[in-house]
Amino acid sequence: MAALKLAIGNKNYSSWSMRPWLALRANDIPFVETLIPLYTDNPADKEQILSFSRAGKVPVLVDGETTVWDSLSIIEYIAERYPEVKLWPDDAAARAHARSVCAEMHSGFVALRSECGMNLHRPIRPVALSADAKANVARIEEIWRECRARHGARGPFLFGRFGAADAMYAPVVHRFRTYAIEVAPDTKAYMETMMALPAFQEWTREGLAETLVIAKFEDA
Repeated sequence: MAALKLAIGNKNYSSWSMRPWLALRANDIPFVETLIPLYTDNPADKEQILSFSRAGKVPVLVDGETTVWDSLSIIEYIAERYPEVKLWPDDAAARAHARSVCAEMHSGFVALRSECGMNLHRPIRPVALSADAKANVARIEEIWRECRARHGARGPFLFGRFGAADAMYAPVVHRFRTYAIEVAPDTKAYMETMMALPAFQEWTREGLAETLVIAKFEDA
């Protein structure tokens, strides 16, 4: 069986790429990674992205004749393709809860995204957050707390074992840390759990090793 292929953007900046990459790597699912630099002046980079998907964006997963794009769609595909890794909880109610918080991450938190872009190279220091961004932070803390309280008895992750929800919220861990955002002790404990995950550490290490600088992401 041919290996999966995953096209991603810069590990230093691409939060959307991190999500399916982590879902695969944390579950020891083999795949071939293609890293395509984003926001460059090189037309070949854009053409390479288009060669994976006409949507012109990363991440993109290729499984033989099947192409899947968009982080959450890729994670859904991985969950179906590899049911044994259990990216979604077994219980139907917990599974519905996990899908809901993943969808909320996928479509929401615009203020936090825009004010605290992912940038692993950025020196750790606080930034003045808008009221909307502060509300985003509070809501994320609420989500994490509720998931852990309702479904986290069997492990340290949001639904006990590492799963889709953890992959979807992983970049937020970096944002909270990089921008020195004040959070509650239980939030810090979950962040430490995620940062101790070998796959999370691998992505971080490789992102920090990148040398490409995207100027528009270096202002915050």
